[in-house]
Amino acid sequence: QVQLVESGGGLVQPGGSLRLSCAASGSIAGIVVMGWYRQGPGKQREMVALLTSGGITNYAQDVKGRFAISRDNAKSTVYLQMNSLKPEDTAVYYCMLRKRSGPDSWGQGTQVTVSS
Repeated sequence: QVQLVESGGGLVQPGGSLRLSCAASGSIAGIVVMGWYRQGPGKQREMVALLTSGGITNYAQDVKGRFAISRDNAKSTVYLQMNSLKPEDTAVYYCMLRKRSGPDSWGQGTQVTVSS
């Protein structure tokens, strides 16, 4: 079983920055992808950024150049640095972990609100 604990959300003004963290624990051998999804008010959950075990990244088009995903293998933690935040980035952000087999694991979510 995998546990994912997110942190770092909050309220920020447009143009500001936040860094989200997701610490993984438990049965985390065989990770192939970790990443971030978000669900805004009245919207479906969507992919934000993914990072494979081989270091390949994939970003949603509307966050490219503003967000950066990274990881600390020693801490089994993945980060999402979010810069130049916009009101439309307001959402609950979820950490996701995918292993070679079995269902994806999800964190509980952390709220990001971009507002003046």
